[in-house]
Amino acid sequence: MSQLKPISSHMDGGAPSTPGKFKVDKSPFVHHRLRWHSSLAKLAFWSFVFLGLILLFFYRSPSSPPSSASDRRLLRHSSHPSAPWGGPSWEKRVRSSARVRSGRLTVLVTGAAGFIGSHVSLALRHRGDGVLGLDNFNDYYDPSLKRARQALLERARVFIVEGDVNDAALLTKLFDVVPFTHVMHLAAQAGVRYAMKNPASYIHSNVAGLVSLFEACKSANPQPAVVWASSSSVYGLNSKVPFSESDRTDRPASLYAATKKAGEEIAHTYNHIYGLSITGLRFFTVYGPWGRPDMAYFFFTKDILRGKGIPIFETPDHGTVARDFTYIDDVVKGCLASLDTAGKSTGSGGKKRGPAPLRVFNLGNTSPLPVAKLVGILERLLKVKANRMMVKMPRNGDVPFTHANISLAAKELGYKPTTDLATGLKKFVKWYLSYYDSGKRSSG
Repeated sequence: MSQLKPISSHMDGGAPSTPGKFKVDKSPFVHHRLRWHSSLAKLAFWSFVFLGLILLFFYRSPSSPPSSASDRRLLRHSSHPSAPWGGPSWEKRVRSSARVRSGRLTVLVTGAAGFIGSHVSLALRHRGDGVLGLDNFNDYYDPSLKRARQALLERARVFIVEGDVNDAALLTKLFDVVPFTHVMHLAAQAGVRYAMKNPASYIHSNVAGLVSLFEACKSANPQPAVVWASSSSVYGLNSKVPFSESDRTDRPASLYAATKKAGEEIAHTYNHIYGLSITGLRFFTVYGPWGRPDMAYFFFTKDILRGKGIPIFETPDHGTVARDFTYIDDVVKGCLASLDTAGKSTGSGGKKRGPAPLRVFNLGNTSPLPVAKLVGILERLLKVKANRMMVKMPRNGDVPFTHANISLAAKELGYKPTTDLATGLKKFVKWYLSYYDSGKRSSG
């Protein structure tokens, strides 16, 4: 078993049916039945073709009509072409960033300007691994926060290529320039509720983007091992707790969850056909410095300081909503351990040469707490009383609770979270007050 080394924060702050025997029908109606079955098969075939065209149209279309100006901005921004890439100087920066110092891995980190991606990139660089980032800097939330993370990475000599994971030519070029040993795929469209406003973005990033990445990886020589971000959301409407990797995941409560579940099935396919070594990580409510503004702990902090009301959801039976809050440094340890223990891919030139590892792990804190408890801790840290509003939980894809069973990750990765919510929020609040100090930056 691989044991984790402590990592200090680098960013302060359908059940199958049973087959039976087939008996040939020798009755006078056999030819009629065969013609009927043939017609049915053709009908089914063209139905699938038609469905495929509909999905293609849905995928190509920018979105359903946006409900706000911010949605329209996001769609326009997302359709912009990527920043220019290629040429000798660009290739030199790519190679320099990916060069191994004292480590042993060469890692492509997608979503490197994101919350988890930036932390993982810095942790890899600080231990000497070669790191190259990829990010499209979309404006799902304030891009200036992503640019600030980019600046931190640049100071650590980590270059982020600006481009989209769906850009097959760009991915091919990156793998031509650098023989990556591993890929940490964290680029995704996040957020449960936003899927009701812009569903197409989730298909584009979480499904098409994942396929695009796997296509590049299976064609690379050598093939890299892939670790990618699934989500605790795949457990959906499960009522059994804690959630274990072997539990059912066929009842998603949101489109976001459905795309992550689809990703796990797609991963199985590429592992089975092409021999890609793939590890999926089901993250549980990750929080901490440099976090995402759309997460509750982040916008609760902003709204408490502004004197705005804090909506606290309760279940239809007036129960509490709880989350397995997991601090970013603990998640980073799990990510690095997943990279370190990932077995090699076995394909070459897009052809499988033997079985390759296919794994999935929960990365949580295994100590769920009510959201009201989180608000209470923020009140003490900010020294401001929150204006609490108890609200019935809307039908927007949220689930009443999450709770991770991490025994498999503990056994296979040496994963052991050590940060309680009070300690983690203290570090987050310190960062938040520093980052948005004296109105130098707007918190939205």
